[in-house]
Order: sequence, then C-alpha cells, then structure tokens
Amino acid sequence: MITKEITLNNRSGLHAKPASTFVRAANKFHSEIFISKDSVKANAKSIMGVIILAVQQGDTIVLEAEGDDEQEAIESLTELIDSKFGIEAEA
Repeated sequence: MITKEITLNNRSGLHAKPASTFVRAANKFHSEIFISKDSVKANAKSIMGVIILAVQQGDTIVLEAEGDDEQEAIESLTELIDSKFGIEAEA
C-alpha cells in the first residue's frame, strides 16, 4: 500500500468538473484507491464519494492505493492534481 499527502491548489478544489476528471483517472487503474480529508475516507473511483469530501482550494488530502499498479496510480493522480486538472487555464 502506498499513501501520499497532497495539497490542492486549484480554485475549485474537487467539485464538479475536477472531481469528474479525478474519478475517471482513478478508474483507469486496477488498484483500490481511496482519498481522505480530515477523518473522512472515500473511494476515489466514486464521484459521490469524492464530492462528499468537499475538498476546497488549499485543503490537504491523502491518496491511498493498493494493488498491482498502486505506484503508477499515485503518480498519475498526483500529476493530475499538480496540473490543476488541466482546467485552470479555461477559467
């Protein structure tokens, strides 16, 4: 199992479009992937689970992956978050 703590810096946090992009990316991996904020943990492959966390700009989350492609999953999701989901330039 791999865990990684990361801070979201995009303006809209993990709401609507970024959450959808995040969930689609997580679903590309076979590993079980979870995201947690404070003491709440959700399945990263579930749009409702991700949205219910109400992650906002500046919040720190923990990504957790376990499975055959756990390293690749964490790296890919970290890159997605670091790129601000590729939508900041659209705003």
